[in-house]
Amino acid sequence: MALTFELDPPGGNDLRDGVIALWKDVSNAGGAVGFVPPVTAEEIRPEWLRHLTAVAEGRTRLLVGRDEEGEIAATAFLTFNSHRLMTHWIWLYTVMVHPRHQGKGYGRDLMAAAAEAARDFEGIEAIRLTCRGGTGADRFYAACGYKEVGRVPGAIRVADGDDRDDVIMLLPL
Repeated sequence: MALTFELDPPGGNDLRDGVIALWKDVSNAGGAVGFVPPVTAEEIRPEWLRHLTAVAEGRTRLLVGRDEEGEIAATAFLTFNSHRLMTHWIWLYTVMVHPRHQGKGYGRDLMAAAAEAARDFEGIEAIRLTCRGGTGADRFYAACGYKEVGRVPGAIRVADGDDRDDVIMLLPL
């Protein structure tokens, strides 16, 4: 069964708890979403609050995918550029699908829903994202239509002696 996507869902404890739980589970399963396992909900909460502040200020939009039980199973944050010369494209951040749903095509569904949402944003012509090298995420995003447009070697330090490339990808809309 497919996920049901909602852009800018109503806030509240259920949204907060669902997104933080997803973020924790994805991180602890090895997902490259800003943390290195093991991570707790308490460690993720400040990052959630930063994202939520950006949503409240209108700088970011939240896309949520819910599974057949109504649980949050996928998210992505679409963030507008504040620089006046770059307002024609947006950033896609913190793309997550719950590990129990991996392999069902929900990641592609999430990426398609994000692109569909971005197409409805006035003046937006492209989506840009970065991903951690060595995870296979760049191959996934390429399969979703993104093109690698840059790479910064060793820009992400996962641990001492474990530096990864920061891969920059773009999807023209």
